[in-house]
Amino acid sequence: MTDAVAVVLEKFGEPVVTRAFPVPEAAPGDTVVAVSYGGICGTDLHLRQGHLDVPVPLVLGHEGLGVVRRLGAGVAHDALGEPLSEGDTVMWASSIACGRCRACLRDREPTLCEARRTYGVNRPVADPPALSGAWAEQVYLRAGTTIVKLPAGVDPVAAMSLACAGPTMVHALYERRPVRLGEVVVVQGSGPVGLAAAALARLAGAERVIIVGGPRSRLEAAARCGFGDLHFDIVGGEDPAEVLERVRAATPDGRGADLVIECAGVPQAVAQGVRLARRGGSHLIVGQYTDGGDTAFNPHQIVYRQLDVIGSWAFTGAHLIEYVRLLPVLAARHDLASLVTAFPLREAERAMAAVAGGEVLKAVLEA
Repeated sequence: MTDAVAVVLEKFGEPVVTRAFPVPEAAPGDTVVAVSYGGICGTDLHLRQGHLDVPVPLVLGHEGLGVVRRLGAGVAHDALGEPLSEGDTVMWASSIACGRCRACLRDREPTLCEARRTYGVNRPVADPPALSGAWAEQVYLRAGTTIVKLPAGVDPVAAMSLACAGPTMVHALYERRPVRLGEVVVVQGSGPVGLAAAALARLAGAERVIIVGGPRSRLEAAARCGFGDLHFDIVGGEDPAEVLERVRAATPDGRGADLVIECAGVPQAVAQGVRLARRGGSHLIVGQYTDGGDTAFNPHQIVYRQLDVIGSWAFTGAHLIEYVRLLPVLAARHDLASLVTAFPLREAERAMAAVAGGEVLKAVLEA
């Protein structure tokens, strides 16, 4: 049995550390993957600060891509039925739902499963095997994990650009509030989730996609890579109220957007988004995955505009499958790889600081 190095969150609010853990043989139904890249999501920064009640110590990393090293007995195909062999490059869904509770069986919303187990989030090192996060040299994937081979010709770095954001927005836009042909969509936020929303809204038939976010470097990268039609900087020091007025003016007759998608993760963005939607429009809230605090808004605006206000939580293996299937199209339309900055696994603290400071758009740890 060999060891693999992993990045561990031991205590909330403190720097992460690297530790070595044994790599067990793959039990029947399980898979061991040598991690090529583990993505850093904004959620990881919140986890470190204790904004979600998760068990520690914990190997972080709920999004990843790697090469199959060992297949347990009975594992012969990926989630699409394609033959799976050692040496194949794969992505995997972050969560396994129980399949037995009301959310899974009656509501058909396994993202709401109370017993859902998520790699890098609620699988502590005390629950063996410890290598249950993607910020590691190897990850142990249990039976029931959705594993999908990367399509031929797709750059693994490009695939990592929207590794969590992509399937999250597939769930939001396929099932919670689909984009309708010809709609004008405003996306709040210019991080990976916002860019995924802009790209998928366009694929779904939106006539115009407007991105409101910042800092300016992110908006410039979005424009350069073909995400969105118009870009407004709301964090660059200008009066936010004036920026929002210009955003509304960019919608048909200044009435507001058919659909506003909140991807910023900033509570006050919710109040702003309510006023960016037209009467009879929709506000789809995706970005508030962790508890960033309360915000104040005028409920009259929801009634006056007769808004549909919809939340969307996380994603399932089915949504990862659709993201991977769309990767060839997304990569042809957008320079996805240019969004990604790679850091060595042992420099996780530096990478997290770069994400927190807005220095990079998408950071990944390279094992």
